[in-house]
Amino acid sequence: MGSTNMSYLNPKTVTLIGIPGLEHVQFWIGFPFLGVCLVALLGNIFLLITIPSERSLHQPMYIFLAVLAVTDLGLCVAIAPKMLAIFWFGSCSMAFDACLTQLFFIHALQGMESGILLAMAFDRYVAICDPLRHTAILTPHFLVHMVLMMAIRATVLVGILPILLTRVHLFQSVVILHCYCEHMAVVKLAAEDVRINKSYGLFVAFAILGFDMIFVFISYILIFWAVFHLPQKEARLKAFNTCTCHIVIFLEFYILAFFSFFSHRFGHVSSYAHILLSTIYLLVPPALNPIVYGMKTKEIRRRLIRFVF
Repeated sequence: MGSTNMSYLNPKTVTLIGIPGLEHVQFWIGFPFLGVCLVALLGNIFLLITIPSERSLHQPMYIFLAVLAVTDLGLCVAIAPKMLAIFWFGSCSMAFDACLTQLFFIHALQGMESGILLAMAFDRYVAICDPLRHTAILTPHFLVHMVLMMAIRATVLVGILPILLTRVHLFQSVVILHCYCEHMAVVKLAAEDVRINKSYGLFVAFAILGFDMIFVFISYILIFWAVFHLPQKEARLKAFNTCTCHIVIFLEFYILAFFSFFSHRFGHVSSYAHILLSTIYLLVPPALNPIVYGMKTKEIRRRLIRFVF
């Protein structure tokens, strides 16, 4: 690794310091995060076992939920091992190429999760606003194409982020003030003009998260309009009840996502608060998703009771 005037030319390794300002307590912070990861792993594995084996769950909403579970497992695997190694064993060094690989998988899986939430909103929209055509529209063929489209979108758009970073050769530091390789945290290390990297990062955020949030919001405006025009109160409550799980997951995902995104670029939030919140944003939804759907879905709840007792 070459260095000139305290700059680093084509670094081979980077150093992740964990949570700046909380290094003295991050050993203990690791235990709650381990608990969240274990809940996420066990909960999502349970969903992936239950959904294929229960014929009553072979519906678009639960197929999307199974894809979401795979995505959530991927996020935990991409983040947790290195983060906990930093917290507990001081294993802070990471190959630069491995850092870019982690960056790609974290942001691609984020984009995939957002896309699946959009697909689930579309499913609820069709189920409530056009129920007679629900099975005709959301066919298995259509579901496969929708999931593939979301995966390709996330892979292509996010894949350009690490490619652009490989074109940066001079860095002012190799110390990343984070517990995982996040795009803007890496970009801020550069000693070159990185306006293209920053602009493209903004574009990806709005092309995926912004686009999905707008259309999920529109879907729920139409859903609520249809629900409130149902003649019977019982029908309104039943229709609204089918959406509550998705609404909870949608709110916690996008509120945390946009707080993390804007605080990193434009806010004046302390670095340790931002890193804690961004890590919570990535690890808490994977743990909450199986809990929320498990509590609301009779078949999943019954299967869990049989499994435990």
